[in-house]
Amino acid sequence: MSDVSITVYTREDCHLCEEAIGTIERVADDEGAAIELDLVDVDEDPDLREEYGERVPYVFVDGSPAFKYHVTERQLREKLQQSA
Repeated sequence: MSDVSITVYTREDCHLCEEAIGTIERVADDEGAAIELDLVDVDEDPDLREEYGERVPYVFVDGSPAFKYHVTERQLREKLQQSA
């Protein structure tokens, strides 16, 4: 089984981002899922900053948009099980 790719568009001092990342790590650990977590700071790229603005965290699972602002544990579990 290959790792599930999860990309989180984030920024510094974003409490929702920290919560989302914590939920992702906890659920992946609970599910025994191997994930490849990529954190992208939107403030480091003017194009990303313009595209996402304050709409972070924005989470992609295996390249598809999955969550905005909050990661729902139940939905993430389903996505990880589907990718297994």
